[in-house]
Amino acid sequence: MAKQIALIGAGRIGKVHAIAIDSVAGAQIKYVCDVHEPSAAALATQCNAEVTDVSQVFEDDSVDAVVIASATDTHAPLLKQCAEHGKAVFCEKPLDLDLASARAAAAAIEDSGVLCALGFNRRFDPQFSRLQRRVARGDIGELETLIIISRDPAPPPVDYIKVSGGLFRDMMIHDFDLAQWILNEPVESVFAAGSNLVDAEIGQAGDIDTACVTLKTVTGKIAMITNSRRAVYGYDQRIEAFGSKGMLQALNNTETNLVFSGEPGIISETPLHFFLERYQDAYRLELEDFVAALESGNQPLANHNDGVLSLQLAEAAVASLQSGATETVTSF
Repeated sequence: MAKQIALIGAGRIGKVHAIAIDSVAGAQIKYVCDVHEPSAAALATQCNAEVTDVSQVFEDDSVDAVVIASATDTHAPLLKQCAEHGKAVFCEKPLDLDLASARAAAAAIEDSGVLCALGFNRRFDPQFSRLQRRVARGDIGELETLIIISRDPAPPPVDYIKVSGGLFRDMMIHDFDLAQWILNEPVESVFAAGSNLVDAEIGQAGDIDTACVTLKTVTGKIAMITNSRRAVYGYDQRIEAFGSKGMLQALNNTETNLVFSGEPGIISETPLHFFLERYQDAYRLELEDFVAALESGNQPLANHNDGVLSLQLAEAAVASLQSGATETVTSF
């Protein structure tokens, strides 16, 4: 019988997960919840599901799992409810905007023993996952430096910036997770630099739009992450892993592999426009991994502890930006 899933959140990311769940064998959406009832009703109709409230989700023993795709400030409270009621859960990133709150939610999940997956979808991108596997098996020898580039095609609305938690907690959180996953050892220190070079209104809202963060691990490996809220050529998502025996590069995805060669030069296509196109497969694969974990009892590829670790690096980056100094990262 298909796993019965309650989807909390019917906004943009909720719709993305609904499409992904619909494509996963062995899973179906039973309930859709959202504080905006018209959104819940529209998505429930699309999914052939019922509209209900959160309390019903936790009272219904037929619900096998909960997918949290609601606003960030609801993540930690809902995770605690999942722990209390023994519901397996897939939660969008981040766990919370506050590290202490995220740790408390992760502790509740840990103590309860319920299965928890976190929405670090980039681990499931076919290029990035292959790069990680090849680094792990030693194809480039000992990893020495890692470069992660993430640039949005255009900045989001300032109203979003004001509630996002800032570039490090909202945008770079994915890159912190990728770095930890590929480096595969504890990060010892963080140094961050940031500026407002794209949109003055972002600075007026108290955030930055351009950043570079350097991570150093306990054995001296170095990772550099660069983010920008603007890339006029499209969604720029690349990784370079350099080691003692060579290098691996994951390049941008384009709609096709066509390259024009002629008098004007050699011209390839621009990157896919934004995250929905770039990570379409990854959204499906992360839900497949979650459902497989439900069936097998194995741990998902990314869980609540990974969420805490990434938020810890984001907090250290914020502190470094404010102090202008390198921040030491304490143990988990």
